[in-house]
Amino acid sequence: MIVTPLFIVFLVVVFIVVWLFINTIDKRKWLTFIVSLVLTPIVYFYLFYPMLNIFSSYHHEKYFDAEAWEDKPQLRYEMANQILNDSLWIGKNKNEVETQLGTPEWYGWDESLKANSQEKWNYNLGFKPGAFNNMQECIELQFINNTVTSVRPYQLEKTFE
Repeated sequence: MIVTPLFIVFLVVVFIVVWLFINTIDKRKWLTFIVSLVLTPIVYFYLFYPMLNIFSSYHHEKYFDAEAWEDKPQLRYEMANQILNDSLWIGKNKNEVETQLGTPEWYGWDESLKANSQEKWNYNLGFKPGAFNNMQECIELQFINNTVTSVRPYQLEKTFE
């Protein structure tokens, strides 16, 4: 376990809350302190930390890896920030993109053609973890003259039956 300043702050907050709660039950300070000291890790790791993970949108981030992209498509969102921030695909041609990302999962809609265009490749990135998250992360690569000119992230709302 890595001890960070945020971890210490959260532990202190949990200790204070547990102390105040135990203090309402018994007014003996030495007993309240001992019980709070024992209960703080339990409350932190079994109540506070799981709730924090459920309701926060934090997720791990990874560098782009073509093998991981192909093997675990549900975890592609972990590579999204590097793809977008570093502009990995800008200036690449269709063959280079297809070698790394595979064939496009679907083509994007082109309003001028009123049809799906083979110049807009879309890839599913999966769902970011979190409670009540029904938004699927996706990216769209726009090609002009067989070269990627833009990468656009967007979300699709999914309904589960």
